[in-house]
Amino acid sequence: MTAAATIRAYYDAFNAGDMDRFLALLTDDVAHDINQGARQTGKEAFAKFMDHMNRCYREELTDMVVMVNEDGTRGAAEFIVNGTYLATDEGLPEANGQTYRLPAGAFFEIRDGKVARISNYYSLPDWIAQVGG
Repeated sequence: MTAAATIRAYYDAFNAGDMDRFLALLTDDVAHDINQGARQTGKEAFAKFMDHMNRCYREELTDMVVMVNEDGTRGAAEFIVNGTYLATDEGLPEANGQTYRLPAGAFFEIRDGKVARISNYYSLPDWIAQVGG
């Protein structure tokens, strides 16, 4: 699978809510750089993060643009996050079903057709303003 196909498959699985397919696209030692947060390492940590995210948020990513380097080892994606805030996330405003629309992006390292690193970026202040914080 090409780097672009891997990135698209990753987001297709995310949008479908298919966590088994989503996690299967990660290397066991995946590095996950959380927006304005720490790096987590490993598929198990990523699965726990996604469990938390899926409890607090329902999101669909649209307007996807995927870019990759010539040798297929790195890539990036730019997209719009269309979400609903379902359950209050610690340290953030109270959730009551607020919706949000947020431009975002991610950078990837691809190894053997899988995601070895993903670094996510979006404006947390913009998100907080949209959910009424």
